[in-house]
Order: sequence, then structure tokens, then C-alpha cells
Amino acid sequence: MDFRKGRGREDPDINLIPFIDVLLVILIFLMVTTTYSKFTALQITLPTADAEKALQQPTEINVAVDSQGRYAINNARTAVRDAMGLAEELRNTGTEKGAAVKDAVVIINADATAAHQSVINVLEAARLAGFDKVTFAAQTSGKR
Repeated sequence: MDFRKGRGREDPDINLIPFIDVLLVILIFLMVTTTYSKFTALQITLPTADAEKALQQPTEINVAVDSQGRYAINNARTAVRDAMGLAEELRNTGTEKGAAVKDAVVIINADATAAHQSVINVLEAARLAGFDKVTFAAQTSGKR
């Protein structure tokens, strides 16, 4: 029973002024409580290296390990299979080349399918023989 037939219905209005007041208070609160920190980077001066190219290359001793666990030192096969015998061979090779043991570099060329123990034997032999510098040779895959 609608007794107001002559008048149309009024749509309720949302009063936006209190809504804006609340948003402004929240905005002011966030601005006051936010800490603005300045991210600084370390200001460092890196050292420069003006080293000359090495006049002498260090003596290299190449040790090859094949997939069956056989060793070759500077392309000469050896019959030894243990670390002690290999250390003696490395010492002899180092003295033949006339280099001090500390200056020579042992380069290990191991086959991809060589047993890990064979490579560890070379590392142990280099340690026993007194060689400080040991490195591994690798080849690139060729895929680019």
C-alpha cells in the first residue's frame, strides 16, 4: 500500500564527504609513519693492476689419464698405477726439466670416462711429490 502515488521514489544518495575525510586521514597517517630510507651503494675505489706479462711461463708437467686408468706423463706412458710410484715419476720429470718443484704446474688431462680414483691418484701423487700448482685441462663443447 503505497500512499504516495503522485511522487516518484527517491534513490538513496551516498554522502561522499565523510568518505573523503576518512581517506585523507589515512593518507596523512601513512605519510607520517612511513620511513623513507636512502639506499646507498658502497663508494669504493678498486685497485688497479699494472702487472707486466710474465717473461717466463712456468714449467708444465702434463699427466694424461685414459679410460682404462693408464697414465702418461708428458706423452710418455708409465707402468705405475699407484700414487707413490706416480709421485716418484712426477719428481723425476720435474727434475729433468730443470724446474723447482714449487714452480712447476701439473696439468691433468683426464678422459671423460676415466675413473675418479685414477684422477685422485694423480692429485695425491702431485701432493706427495711436492707440487703446489695443479690444474685440470678441459675442452669446449663447440656448441654455441
